[in-house]
Amino acid sequence: MSSSHTVASVGQLQALYRPAGRGALDKVIDRLDVHCRDFIAHSPFVIVSTADDRGRCDASPKGGPPGFVQVLGDTQLAWGDLAGNNRLDSMRNLLTNAGVALLFVIPGLDETLRVNGEAVISTDPSLLERCTIDTTVPRVAISVTVREAYIHCAKAFRRSDLWHHEAWPDRSDMATIPCMLRDHAELGDLEPAVIEEALETDYERSLWQAGGNDKESGELR
Repeated sequence: MSSSHTVASVGQLQALYRPAGRGALDKVIDRLDVHCRDFIAHSPFVIVSTADDRGRCDASPKGGPPGFVQVLGDTQLAWGDLAGNNRLDSMRNLLTNAGVALLFVIPGLDETLRVNGEAVISTDPSLLERCTIDTTVPRVAISVTVREAYIHCAKAFRRSDLWHHEAWPDRSDMATIPCMLRDHAELGDLEPAVIEEALETDYERSLWQAGGNDKESGELR
C-alpha cells in the first residue's frame, strides 16, 4: 500500500467525512440512566475491548443470562469472570491500562449500547456476591467506572442481517472448527472428531464454572 494514500492526520480524516450531527454527539451521557440500566438488564452478551500499555488490543466476548452484568450505581457496573481459556488477555491488559470499551447486545435488536470507562480487577467478597450467577460465585470480578454511555445506531446489524436466519452465509465450503484448531495448533494427524468431542466435553463440564485455577481445564478452548 502506498504511503501517499495513508490517512495520517485528523485533518485528512475529517476532510473525507461530513461533520457528526448533533444527535450523534448529544446522545452521549456520563452515567447509566434508567434506559442504560434496562438495556444491560436485558443483555446476555457483551464484547469487552481492552489494550495494553503499548496499544496492542484485545476484544473478548462475555456471555451469561440476561443481566449477568450488574449495575452497581449510576457510574459503576461489574461482572464475574467465568471459566475461559486462562489466557487472561483482557485482564492482563487492564493491569497496565485501565481503559475499557463495552458493547452490549440484545438478540433481535439492531441497536447496541456502548459503555466506555476504566476497569479494575477485584476480589472484594461483597462484589463477588453481587456477581454470583445461580450458585456460581466468581473468584474475581471486573468493576468498571463509567465515563460514557450511548446507544449505537443499527446500520452495522442491518447491513449484516445478523438476526435474519435466511440471510446467514452458507458454511458448507468452510473447514469445521475442529479442523481449524488442529491446523492452527499444529496437532498433526489428530482426528477432528477427537478434538470436537474434547471441546464438547469441556464446554459441558466447565460452562458455568468460575474462572480461575481449574486444573482439569481443557487445552483447546
